[in-house]
Amino acid sequence: MQRRRGVLVAPASDDRKARKALGSIADEVVLDLEDAVTPANKDSARAAAADLVAEFGADRAISLRINAIDTEWAAADLAACAQMQHLSTVVVPKADSPADLEAADRRLGGSPVRLQALLETPRGIRDAGTICAATDRLDAVLIGYADLAASLGRSAGLPMQTWHVVQDSVLLAARAAGVDVIDGPHLTIADDDAFRDAKRWVRDLGFDGTWVIHPAQLATAIEIFTPDDAAVDDARRVLAALENAAAAGAGAAELDGRMLDEALAVSARRILAKSGADD
Repeated sequence: MQRRRGVLVAPASDDRKARKALGSIADEVVLDLEDAVTPANKDSARAAAADLVAEFGADRAISLRINAIDTEWAAADLAACAQMQHLSTVVVPKADSPADLEAADRRLGGSPVRLQALLETPRGIRDAGTICAATDRLDAVLIGYADLAASLGRSAGLPMQTWHVVQDSVLLAARAAGVDVIDGPHLTIADDDAFRDAKRWVRDLGFDGTWVIHPAQLATAIEIFTPDDAAVDDARRVLAALENAAAAGAGAAELDGRMLDEALAVSARRILAKSGADD
């Protein structure tokens, strides 16, 4: 399982920033071909990304955020991604419908590269369920607040609780499809209380991790989305109790006054996966 507790985004067109990101502690690095790259630099950024994936991809998870499917650059982006041996996933921005994911899947052909969907339009949020179920190649779904806020006429700087309905709808769609759900980046670069509060909020909702746009926020993001030792220990004890009960032919198990069932087992396995304890 690829953990995405802290995912660092860097422009593929800026070699210094890209290499700094690739040398960071991020669980995954997303090299951006979309918003961070001007139209005149799309081709050179794509070539630079291919070189970086070839150099670093065997040792760390690298994804590429391509240009939106309906742009003139998307086909070339996907053709290049299909040839990148060590690329982990392609992030499809402004995913508006299942057709966007199906088109990306089709253009990747027999490549093993996986997909992530960035939901940042009203239609994408509305149709999150069908988008998440569009292809078995999908690994994760994300929320992009800046574009979504602009489309809705809403300030991007509002408290995270303002987005609760959106967050829950995407979370439910992702869980129903069995894919990860990742929060979009905080639109400031400081590791401050506002950033920490926003990320704790989505963690407590059930999100698996977050994008960050500055390395200063990375360690905090990873810490927030990593279960603590007590949670890991409890998860192991829950699974052990259930396994012992099953071996004894018992229909139920009890631990510390709790009746254990498969729902708690699912939660325990998720905690261990997020912690890396099951690696």
